[in-house]
Amino acid sequence: MNKSALLVTLLILAVGVAQGQRERDEHKAPEGRVGGGFVPPHGPPPAAAHPEARAPEQRMAEQHDFRDVPTHPNAPHVHANGEWVGHAPPGDRRYVLAHPWEHGHFTGGFGPGHVFHLEGGGPARFWFSGFYFSVAPADIPFVSGWIWNSDPIVIYEDPDHPGWYLAYNSRLGTYVHVEYLG
Repeated sequence: MNKSALLVTLLILAVGVAQGQRERDEHKAPEGRVGGGFVPPHGPPPAAAHPEARAPEQRMAEQHDFRDVPTHPNAPHVHANGEWVGHAPPGDRRYVLAHPWEHGHFTGGFGPGHVFHLEGGGPARFWFSGFYFSVAPADIPFVSGWIWNSDPIVIYEDPDHPGWYLAYNSRLGTYVHVEYLG
């Protein structure tokens, strides 16, 4: 192999490695920050059944104060280590539906492999890729900064509230409960 071919091969390998690192970094939030494109690897774990066993971040949800660090949003959010802050505990009356999954189940895919971009609407009804959702009334204050025609959204199943999903906005690092409308 001549020197030019070797140089081209090494250059291609270096670009490939850099590209892979950049793609991995796109799913990480800068240390201590929330959002910025970070996508959690999974949704929140199911909460404990007993109030005394609940994590401090679940008690924060009951108090409606989510700013666990001064620079974090006062909204339910996800830390760069994948920790879900402010997930409401089971039985929270704000997230009880008379007819869970009344419009069927979302089938578009969950988690980091399925990043959707909002295509329009607002809290009462928004959509992407032909799927329609509505933000839980209790969570409407937490979507005031969403850009309804472009924000990147990832859907996760809510392990504690039948009929609800969690819509995570990776630009902001915040999430809300949403109901699938079809």
